Amino acid sequence: MIRLQKYLADAGVASRRAGEEIILAGRVAVNGETVAALGTRIDPDHDRVAVDGQPVRAKRKIYVALHKPQGLVCSRKDEHERPTIYGLLPKEWGHLHSVGRLDYLSEGLIFLTNDGEFSLHLTHPRYGVRKKYVAIVEGRVSEQVLNLFTQGVRHLGENLKAEKVKLVSASQTRSVVELELAQGKNREVRRLFESQSIAVKRLQRVQIGKIKLGELPVGKWRALTEPEIKSLMS
Repeated sequence: MIRLQKYLADAGVASRRAGEEIILAGRVAVNGETVAALGTRIDPDHDRVAVDGQPVRAKRKIYVALHKPQGLVCSRKDEHERPTIYGLLPKEWGHLHSVGRLDYLSEGLIFLTNDGEFSLHLTHPRYGVRKKYVAIVEGRVSEQVLNLFTQGVRHLGENLKAEKVKLVSASQTRSVVELELAQGKNREVRRLFESQSIAVKRLQRVQIGKIKLGELPVGKWRALTEPEIKSLMS
């Protein structure tokens, strides 16, 4: 059972707030009976909902995990006409939106969906859903730099911070660093390294919440399972 205004939002009729106004205006009927109470709950599988006499059906929710390759952008269209991740998906999924972004040169796990609540929960800082990245950078990264990342650094007027940092390996020419972030700021991993004048050679997102990139091949997608979706929303 879900609230009537949520059902209207899921069907793309209106936002929840606008849906409440439609209900209060007496424009919504459930099983042929006009409903004007905001607390009304319905069973989406059995109840018939109409707005202004027209049947309304909730859209099927789609949740996709994609292994984004380097050299693709996450927007539907690019002003520089670079290829997009939508070329990797079935054409009928062109209406999906990416949950957050990975920049042109970054790769790894990204979700796509038509569920706005799911998207908000994974991207808004108040929910603190963690994302794990593996960065290959030039030179040997010191413990001092790693400590700075977890304490927080200032870059281009913003505070950037990693929740966890781990040096996986290091030599004089390159280091492999694993980072967990919760804020979701634009290009945050790259900017952490930029703040210390460290060049990033490769950046891959390997985990969102409890969902790992795992063995998903580059350029391929899979549907998220119900337990996975619930774990991300919990």
